[in-house]
Amino acid sequence: MCGIAGLVTEGEHVDPATLERMCDAVHHRGPDGAGMHLDGPVALGMRRLAINDLVTGDQPFHSEDGTVTVVGNGEIYNQADLRRQLAGRGHRFVSGSDIEVIVHLWEEYGSRCVDHLRGMFAFALWDARERVLFLARDRVGKKPLLYAHHGGALTFASEMRAMFLDGRIPREVDPLALDAFLACGYVPHHLCAFRHVKKLPPGHSLTWRPGERPRIERYWHLEYGPKEQLGPEEAADEVRRRLLEATKIRLMSDVPIGAFLSGGVDSSAVVAAMAMSTSDVVRTFSASFPGTTVDESVYARAVAQRYGTEHHELEIGPVDASIMPRLAWHFGEPFADPAALPSFQLAELVRRHVKVALNGDGGDETFAGYRRYHQLAMTRPADGLPHPLRAAVAAGLARAAGGTEG
Repeated sequence: MCGIAGLVTEGEHVDPATLERMCDAVHHRGPDGAGMHLDGPVALGMRRLAINDLVTGDQPFHSEDGTVTVVGNGEIYNQADLRRQLAGRGHRFVSGSDIEVIVHLWEEYGSRCVDHLRGMFAFALWDARERVLFLARDRVGKKPLLYAHHGGALTFASEMRAMFLDGRIPREVDPLALDAFLACGYVPHHLCAFRHVKKLPPGHSLTWRPGERPRIERYWHLEYGPKEQLGPEEAADEVRRRLLEATKIRLMSDVPIGAFLSGGVDSSAVVAAMAMSTSDVVRTFSASFPGTTVDESVYARAVAQRYGTEHHELEIGPVDASIMPRLAWHFGEPFADPAALPSFQLAELVRRHVKVALNGDGGDETFAGYRRYHQLAMTRPADGLPHPLRAAVAAGLARAAGGTEG
């Protein structure tokens, strides 16, 4: 995890101290190094968490002629293939960093460079010859990227607190975002807690030339191909193959990688895939809740023993109220997930042992693991009924299914 920040103005030179303050605001995302590119009205900066190429991987990266500059946060999993292709076209690399490939992809493909990237990323690129700023975010939005077009400049950053440090953006709460938070418990991706700041949506890019309006483009769509005619065993084999491949490419690192292990199917499958993909001992981290119905630590210990992991367990008791301001500081927006409290405490343990940790988030959404998905399937035949009848049917089926959440 790194942090990026910067701004490009329509002509006014950027004060280096402004960029430095913005980068300092995301220091916790990247304590291993810092880099800045300042050229009159152009200011790009970053804070680095060193994961790959610990020696020569400092950013920003530049093209051979110095006209293209990039700062980025994330990992490009297919960087080895991209390097071979780009080297074959005459491009020269100065590091082993995955982010460096973006500079040369831009030289080859322009804004379509994102079509060639497989990974989790958010980056900002400045092309001095074309006088264009280009921002992009990975397909599903694993890495955050905020921006604001205000006061004759386009400002961007990984986190909200950095956005306000250039002094151009008013701090005004967006009432629509507040309404959405009260309804959903979080601020959806198409809204932002502050009126003049926006989130670049997942799978989108932003192109801006000074003096013009930003152009937002969706570069990736989730597409469903024809349904494959697979039997249960064939389907299970294909899921296993894809899980192993997805896990293996995420283990390419110059630093140790661990895993959050809850004892559920999702994180247990990830730990199993890690153990099958590396000869190194896997480090696992679990939270226990003694005396409660949500304690699954016994299952986590069983998985850790099965795969011979170096297992660490944190007992979670009453939460110290002093943690709340720190959580709010990190989120930058209202967020009402109670799981954030133990997750944050466990993350503090994890960071003492590894820089990177995989988890099983997303498994329930992909494989309909939550009870509510089954309830939706059960109530679908009632969609054509008048609303009062529909509500009564849904309530009855929910009771029959045994609750509202799994």
